[in-house]
Amino acid sequence: MGDPRAAASRRAVYLVVLLSVLSSIGHRGSKVLVPLNALQLGASTAMVGVLAALYAVFPLLFAVFAGKISDRCGVRGPILLGALGMTLGLLAPALRDGLPVLLLCPTLIGLGHIFLHVSIHNAVGSLGLPADRARNFSIFSLGASIAAFIGPALAGVAIDTIDYRASYVLLAALSALVALLVVVFPRIVPSRGEQREQHHGARALDLLRSAPLRRTLLMSGVTLTGIELFLLYMPIYGKSVSLSPTWIGVVLSAYAAAAFVVRLLMHRLAAHLTEAGVLTASLFIATTTYALIPAFNSGTALAVLAFALGLGLGSAQPLTIMLTYNHAPQGRSGEALGLRLTVNKITQIAVPLAFGAIGSAFGLAPVFWANAAFLLTGGITSVRDLVARDGTYRAADVHDNSRADEKFR
Repeated sequence: MGDPRAAASRRAVYLVVLLSVLSSIGHRGSKVLVPLNALQLGASTAMVGVLAALYAVFPLLFAVFAGKISDRCGVRGPILLGALGMTLGLLAPALRDGLPVLLLCPTLIGLGHIFLHVSIHNAVGSLGLPADRARNFSIFSLGASIAAFIGPALAGVAIDTIDYRASYVLLAALSALVALLVVVFPRIVPSRGEQREQHHGARALDLLRSAPLRRTLLMSGVTLTGIELFLLYMPIYGKSVSLSPTWIGVVLSAYAAAAFVVRLLMHRLAAHLTEAGVLTASLFIATTTYALIPAFNSGTALAVLAFALGLGLGSAQPLTIMLTYNHAPQGRSGEALGLRLTVNKITQIAVPLAFGAIGSAFGLAPVFWANAAFLLTGGITSVRDLVARDGTYRAADVHDNSRADEKFR
């Protein structure tokens, strides 16, 4: 018989991942629904960029605070409140049409999602033994891939078969289900976090003194830029080349399908290339994909490119989450995860606004090429970092060997 505690821990991980999948379907689906709804209402490309940035405003302001709350008060309450906030955000455009209300939608979704998102990451990392952490995050990443596959496709089909308002209600129902499950089954998630009194006066920026954590946060921001710009501009590009909402959803889901595949192989890849090596390779694959996208306008070709991009960037998010948790001081894992999301949200706000302006002025092709150049720069920087660290390790080995030779002379 297996260990009952280990079995209970595995069940808890699967239940927490279920909550993540349900909420992420609504979140991912809204990122197809909101820009297409905005374009249908006559919004410009720059306005779509503003809507994308609004997803990140409250997460930027409250990510670290949300992490502290999950460390000190547990994850159950933040998950419940976050799910309710996302539900309200998704219901707003269903209750009243127009761009002003549509601006409220991503704002409330972002606010609710940050409390839910950080708390779920913290819960996944804290369940079971430290040796189980890689497996737990692997399960979480596979759940995220499932949600990323279902969300865009569900939104696209819903737009084509029903209408925009009913599509918002459908996604809102999934977020409401998360809140209902937490209330009806309160033992799904732990009641308390990793409270440590000695950390209450510490500043979040003190975490940046850790060089490994700084590198992880930087790589997280770069890879997220590639992911977020694809999710934002592929619907716009698809509409510009006359793809239907269903085909646009299929293209985005192809990315998610590839991410699922690469996450199944993530441990083997990391064993051969190291986590940093996998992240570096993903940047070069993403660079090539972004450079090629403007050359194609068929749904099939774009789905193939989306699949290639998913193979490149699919492992980036779970790897940076796991590395952030591992590099965080004990009792401050939620805070470190919140800091990671703060860095990510700075990227999510600045990049859509900047690239939205580029798209309005020069068209969509320069947006993809400019992001390819950005990812290429990140890849080159990462290679230099890997070479420098390899040189440091080799120098240390030579130094240790010379000392050993002196010992035996």
